[in-house]
Amino acid sequence: MSKTQGTISVQTENIFPIIKKFLYSDHEIFLRELVSNAVDACQKSKILEKTGEIAIPESYLVRIAVDKSAKTITISDNGIGMTAEEIEKYITQIAFSGAAEFVNKYQDAQIIGHFGLGFYSAFMVSSKVEIRSLSRKHGSTAVRWECDGSPEFYMEAAEKDGAGTDIILHIGEDSEEFLDENRLEEILMKYCRFMPVLIQFGFEKDWIDDPNGTTDENGKVKRIETESPKYINQTTPIWIKKPSELQDEDYSKFYRELYPMSFEEPLFHIHINIDFPFNLTGILFFPKIKYGIENQRNKIALYSNQVFITDEVKNILPDFLTLLHGVIDSPDIPLNVSRSYLQEDANVKKISQHITKKVADKLTSMFNQNREDFEMKWNDIQIFIQYGMLTDEKFYEKAAGFYLYEDETGKKFTLEELKTATEALQKDKSGDLVLLYTNDKAAHHAEIEKATERSYKVLEMSTPLSSHLVSHLEMKNQHVRFKRIDADIIDRLIEKEEGNHLALTEDEQNNLKTKLESIAADGRLRVQFAGMSSDEIPFTITQNEFMRRMKEQSAMGGNSFYGQLPESYDLVVNGNHPLIAKLKEGEPGSEEKIKQAIDLALLSKGMLKGEGLTRFIQRSIQLLA
Repeated sequence: MSKTQGTISVQTENIFPIIKKFLYSDHEIFLRELVSNAVDACQKSKILEKTGEIAIPESYLVRIAVDKSAKTITISDNGIGMTAEEIEKYITQIAFSGAAEFVNKYQDAQIIGHFGLGFYSAFMVSSKVEIRSLSRKHGSTAVRWECDGSPEFYMEAAEKDGAGTDIILHIGEDSEEFLDENRLEEILMKYCRFMPVLIQFGFEKDWIDDPNGTTDENGKVKRIETESPKYINQTTPIWIKKPSELQDEDYSKFYRELYPMSFEEPLFHIHINIDFPFNLTGILFFPKIKYGIENQRNKIALYSNQVFITDEVKNILPDFLTLLHGVIDSPDIPLNVSRSYLQEDANVKKISQHITKKVADKLTSMFNQNREDFEMKWNDIQIFIQYGMLTDEKFYEKAAGFYLYEDETGKKFTLEELKTATEALQKDKSGDLVLLYTNDKAAHHAEIEKATERSYKVLEMSTPLSSHLVSHLEMKNQHVRFKRIDADIIDRLIEKEEGNHLALTEDEQNNLKTKLESIAADGRLRVQFAGMSSDEIPFTITQNEFMRRMKEQSAMGGNSFYGQLPESYDLVVNGNHPLIAKLKEGEPGSEEKIKQAIDLALLSKGMLKGEGLTRFIQRSIQLLA
């Protein structure tokens, strides 16, 4: 067979079903695409005003109208319009993008569409689509184009009042939901509320005094009902303005517009406005994080040239930044042909890194300029900062300087300040600095009291991420270790060279261990002996720092192996307590007292329940009698 050469032919009878079923993930997108095209037509006309090539309207406007009886939706604009040749070129050649060609010619043009397929989204909801257009170019005549979704189309000369384009959708039976004005307004408010050309949809009714001064029987001026055009968008949202042009109230008002159901003001905001090495504008708000991490997500809206794209920004921003609220707008974020999905691109990583840097710089500035105010906001932002430190290396490097540790008195320290305040007393015999912490000041009151008697500081670390964070901090800071205050008895949390002597031989410990395990009858408890002062309590329940931490991390989505292990605790026995000596000597009634003392230790940890609690109460009453 001889070598041949040819061109691939696209069959429109196959393309239309693909557009209708697969290209766009949601049929409501048709309205975004057609309104975007209308806005583009106006934007192109604005650019060509300077050349004198076209007639200039008084103002640009996009209108959407519904005719329920005719089952049509009409999207009209008074933009640049199209000639018959341009319709032939841009409409009948699928995927030939007039927007892309225009941008190539006029490099500064802010045109929304770039793909040339947006118009064909109309066939997702329409049995037939008409175009009526009159170009603004001098000497142009109006043209009408019609297609029912088959490979054939019809085009003819037409009459049209005024330059611009009308797209008339004859809505199919399976899409009549879109003839409902409330449904259309909902879509317009979602996708088009910040587009750069005024968009009118319907009319607003109002009552005014009769301009003719007509009065009623009481001599009062009559009230008459009037209609005025209803505009659904703000053409210059505040994120495209310079921060110097705005006041705090402007940001607050914008936040309330974005989140009308939010009853709290954001803590602060960051205004992003750069044009090199990529175009990026936006405003990010720091909310109070109260209801858990997952409940905070999907509150950042992604726009491209003021057109809403998505509120799923996890592929554009680092995961921790999805806890913020607000708007990001960038024409440089690469989207697929339907603008529904993000495409892999080096710009995405650069944009992500820049936003991370802006957030870190803002927090650093707040800390350095007004630490008192920063500390007041700390409880509301610390989980966000923890999340960033755990998941983003660059953010960690910045945050390490302003992350705050709060002690049992409420005083806050940076890590360097904390090292200075604790290194004299809280270094162990290995030279490691041991930082004690609690996740529940009330539950650990007794342990905290013993620590503060020794002038140790106890940090409050009670967020869901604390277990992950302390492990991360230990990895980043050599010779710094974190121990929760209930991980051991106080003398073993920070081990010194000196210690209390244990007045029991190894054989005595083994014998007593067997007895104590039998008396306790609690499979969760592992018996250990410690040399403590004889006036200390006889039994203490502790939980190994490593195992507890691993189980907590498992509950947050890591270390699943440890999450499957049963709970275990240490029953630390004060070997020097008189009660232990009585048990060793076999004194009558000592086992009953030992059982009562162990139950007291369990009760102090909330671990005594069911039958054990019932028997403890009965025993206590008998002892009181």
